[in-house]
Amino acid sequence: MSTITGESLLRQLNWRYATKKFDPTRKISAADWAVLEQALVLTASSYGLQPWKFIVVTDPALKARLRPASWNQAQVEDCSHHVVFTVKEDISEADVDRFIARIAEVRGVTPESLAAYKGYMVGDLVNGPRHAIIKEWAARQAYIALGNLLTSAAVLGIDACPFEGIEPAKYDEILGLKGTGYATVAACPVGYRSDDDKYASVPKVRFDAKDVVDHR
Repeated sequence: MSTITGESLLRQLNWRYATKKFDPTRKISAADWAVLEQALVLTASSYGLQPWKFIVVTDPALKARLRPASWNQAQVEDCSHHVVFTVKEDISEADVDRFIARIAEVRGVTPESLAAYKGYMVGDLVNGPRHAIIKEWAARQAYIALGNLLTSAAVLGIDACPFEGIEPAKYDEILGLKGTGYATVAACPVGYRSDDDKYASVPKVRFDAKDVVDHR
């Protein structure tokens, strides 16, 4: 059942842009942030495994420490919420078991009934060739979450700016991630655009659909 029209969705996607200047005086309400946080939680991932952790930074002092590790981009300090996307550096059978236990809990089934599904995941991600690039695999999942955040924020009329212009190793150090099994891959300041951000009014540049969508 659709709760938003196609016209409304496209209007908001045209409205959104990678916000260059946030209004530091405007903060996202607790209610709206709760929605965005659940949008992150509800993000799709391969197997449903969710190999990530989202670190939400609102503390001004911590934002200030992260700014030099973000190519000195002011959005880090001026935004309302700075979301750091981290991923599992490795996937083990224990990680799969944790997910299987969660499926069993939510769906009211036994872990034993999910043995085939567990075996498929372990065979692919733990014992299979994909394990050699498992951190890259996890990072791809995190980018799905980043895209979901951008769209969800736009639908709510909230601004965001996806960041790869960061130094992940320094983020890991500042956020105390070393030794936790998680590592930074991207970040995203979220908040409200400043009235004098000139980039808010420039035309959005995209190739025509016929140039990027191939119907067969």
